[in-house]
Amino acid sequence: MSTKNFDVVVIGGGPGGYIAAIRAAQLGFNAACIDEWKNEKGGPAPGGTCTNVGCIPSKALLQSSEHFEHANHHFAEHGITADNVQIDVAKMIGRKATVVKQNNDGILYLFKKNKVSFFHGRGSFVAAKDGSYEIKVAGASEETLTAKHVIIATGSNARQLPGAEFDEALILSNDGALRIPATPKKLGVIGSGVIGLEMGSVWRRLGAEVTILEAMPAFLGAADESVAKEAAKVFKKQGLDIQLGVKIASVTKGKDSVTIAYADAKGAEQSLVVDKLIVSIGRVPNTVGLNPEAVGLKLDERGAIVVDDECKTNLPNVWAVGDVVRGPMLAHKAEEEGVAVAERIAGQHGHVNFGTIPWVIYTSPEIAWVGKTEQQLKAEGVAYKAGQFPFMANGRARALGDTTGFVKMLADAKTDEILGVHIIGPFASELVSEAVVAMEFKASAEDIARICHAHPSLSEATKEAALAVDKRTLNF
Repeated sequence: MSTKNFDVVVIGGGPGGYIAAIRAAQLGFNAACIDEWKNEKGGPAPGGTCTNVGCIPSKALLQSSEHFEHANHHFAEHGITADNVQIDVAKMIGRKATVVKQNNDGILYLFKKNKVSFFHGRGSFVAAKDGSYEIKVAGASEETLTAKHVIIATGSNARQLPGAEFDEALILSNDGALRIPATPKKLGVIGSGVIGLEMGSVWRRLGAEVTILEAMPAFLGAADESVAKEAAKVFKKQGLDIQLGVKIASVTKGKDSVTIAYADAKGAEQSLVVDKLIVSIGRVPNTVGLNPEAVGLKLDERGAIVVDDECKTNLPNVWAVGDVVRGPMLAHKAEEEGVAVAERIAGQHGHVNFGTIPWVIYTSPEIAWVGKTEQQLKAEGVAYKAGQFPFMANGRARALGDTTGFVKMLADAKTDEILGVHIIGPFASELVSEAVVAMEFKASAEDIARICHAHPSLSEATKEAALAVDKRTLNF
């Protein structure tokens, strides 16, 4: 078996990995990417968790379920009559699979276009010698690669709840939650994070009775308190039963149901029987099969690869990005780190600003934010001004028939620099980009207030929130 030599080998083909390989190739390196994800036919399915069982398929199901909800509950407002609306769950799942495959194929095309060599299999370290690293690819056929630079982008796995291991039939991770073959009558979700809320929203719209059990006493603790409060109110009105401060005692599988015994926030013992249970209690770095011991790669107590601010590991010319290192487990964070590392290898000055990484929850209403929350600014003793504008007073939101929520802007009390923007409402995922750009360029609230925004548009709510920082809104 011959050894194939590369300048850069990337282990993992998710958002961080495939982007790193492409950028390295653009910079003139002989680059390769190793990825083991398989499609239903056993073929390559690059894109990692995000493309295969995360961001992309969940958005496909959210879109389908939202169409169904609109047809059943909102079309009449527009004068559209739709009687006896049905959902074909199998067809919906099939559409999701098509969307996933299109993304898989798109990445393979990009590899070919950029002359990145792709190897389908699991990559693991063998040895370090002569200033290079030997990497084994275990797949349909075994390959041996060597490279001066290695970028590890192996992602993360869903965290399992002890005593409630995933079987993807009754107890589901994000993977199984995306493949439920029929709408369950009762659905349980442990964890009210992004995945729990998004999947709970999908199946609630399709008719499931959804109960979300959250250990923390506060809802959406990472979000701004006013956004979290509004979200809790809206989700409750929609029919999501969200219980906070619970302690899970046991999870027991039956033939076709799951029983969760738990103590509620007051300490009273409760029991919940559901048809399916989604466990969404976070994710853990994935180094399974990487064989870090072979080269002395350092991991921390969480199992994450230890890196410095530039994503360098303890080994020369070995880098790591994305979910397998510190920082938020977000696909776009991984992409930015992948680009930055490829550029650093080329002697450039790649940079990732963790302070302007946007967060999005694709529920309805959507939730998005960037920068500091109000509670963080208070805890840090930062003097700030706040401005808020409701979508209820926005003409485009009224025309859409979706006036839930608001835009909230936080700015430094002295300099007026924008410190955080928090949105709950229609298309929040798109609106937050303006705030990211503004913060990256150190804009003030006054800058946004002075910029002409198209009318009628949802973005006007951002302008009005900026005006509200100086207590001079025009439309509220």
